[in-house]
Amino acid sequence: MDRTASLGESAMPQDVEFAALAEQFRPELIAHCYRMLGSIHDAEDLVQETYLRAWRGFDRFEGRSSLRRWLYKIATRACLTALDTRSRRPLPSGLGAPSDDHRVAMAPREPSVAWLQPVPDALVGADDPAAIAVRRTGVRLAFIAALQFLSARQRAVLTLRDVLAFRTAEVAEMLDTTTAAVDSVLRRARARLAEVGPVEDDQAEPHEETLRTLLDDYVDAFTRADVDALVGLLRADVEMEMPPIPTWFTGRPAVAGFLAGRVLRRDLWRMVPTRANGQPAFVVYQHTGKGHYEAYGVQVLTLIGDRIARITAFNDPNLVPTFGLTSALAN
Repeated sequence: MDRTASLGESAMPQDVEFAALAEQFRPELIAHCYRMLGSIHDAEDLVQETYLRAWRGFDRFEGRSSLRRWLYKIATRACLTALDTRSRRPLPSGLGAPSDDHRVAMAPREPSVAWLQPVPDALVGADDPAAIAVRRTGVRLAFIAALQFLSARQRAVLTLRDVLAFRTAEVAEMLDTTTAAVDSVLRRARARLAEVGPVEDDQAEPHEETLRTLLDDYVDAFTRADVDALVGLLRADVEMEMPPIPTWFTGRPAVAGFLAGRVLRRDLWRMVPTRANGQPAFVVYQHTGKGHYEAYGVQVLTLIGDRIARITAFNDPNLVPTFGLTSALAN
């Protein structure tokens, strides 16, 4: 058991000191490992491993660097080791072209693909020192998906420098390399991101009242299967993707047509509002009979102004517990 997670009366003073100093960094370390790995489950595992390694070496920590930087060093190296044996985590939009025809034959689910996962805002914490970046691109789905096109070392350098704003010399020390090497990797990482496409999300969400109305209208239209009302909430160039299904759609006619023909049925769905990746989101439940609703997955919305620009539907019920919700709802 991780002794930092359950310190009792018999805990040693070193255990208490470590927990008191280190636990405050857990949310931002989860965010960092998530940026590196693209999986909330893997990120939580690697952060737990980070704390175990740090606890074991705490008596040798001499304070020559800050505890926060030392934890980031351990976490980053753990992520790099993990990435040696793992492939990138894509979204369907990272694997192939979209369809603008909702009548297209749907590709079968691809459970063998390690898909990108969403991260609950509650787990990355409001006190992340990269708070501005977290609210904008730090954990936005578009940014995390773009990071998947970088090598593991490029991801590490780019996130440590551009998201977390560590100095070049600090990153070099964390990665046991030179400042010249860090600068070189950073240039290549930025160039690769530019090739992938724009990831800067500078379209601010609408103010709170407009946002609340938009989300309420979306839930109402979705659960009542009101396609006309739903169409009014979508941008003309809206996109929709649904991992683990590789097929994805672009354009209001295709998205609305797909939803109308294959998804929407009155009272089939229940939606519980949440936040993921710094964006509005819903945990989705599907009616299974006799007023019972089973967890179905998580939808994350990308907004531009007061319209929905993208619906990313993660159709994986195993994601629901990470959002602190139950696997079933009663009517």
